[in-house]
Amino acid sequence: MKTTPTRVAIVGPCASGKSTLKPVLLERGYEVRMPVQEHSYVPSMWQKLSKPDVLIFLDVSVEETAVRRPKNPSPPAYYAEQQHRLAHAREHCDFYLDTSTLSPEQVREGVLTFLCKF
Repeated sequence: MKTTPTRVAIVGPCASGKSTLKPVLLERGYEVRMPVQEHSYVPSMWQKLSKPDVLIFLDVSVEETAVRRPKNPSPPAYYAEQQHRLAHAREHCDFYLDTSTLSPEQVREGVLTFLCKF
């Protein structure tokens, strides 16, 4: 039986829902890290800083970032750079979810359904 909480790292581009998901997971007893991989040029930073048991990748379209952050949308070139910086994490994630058309509740349910395996 596992005695320590499952360590979860959440990565994804800006406005994908990472900050909304974190308190939901904390409330359920997970240890949560958000290594801001989208801002780092070190492809494996998420591994080195977070050392997660589970890596969750939340994605979002560039169009939806403008809807979610109308005062500070990601310009397409910056969004593309974030996607480039996240490529290694995307390739190694345990769970990928495109949140572009999902409500926060749907994201929560999708992630929690996946995590119930751990």
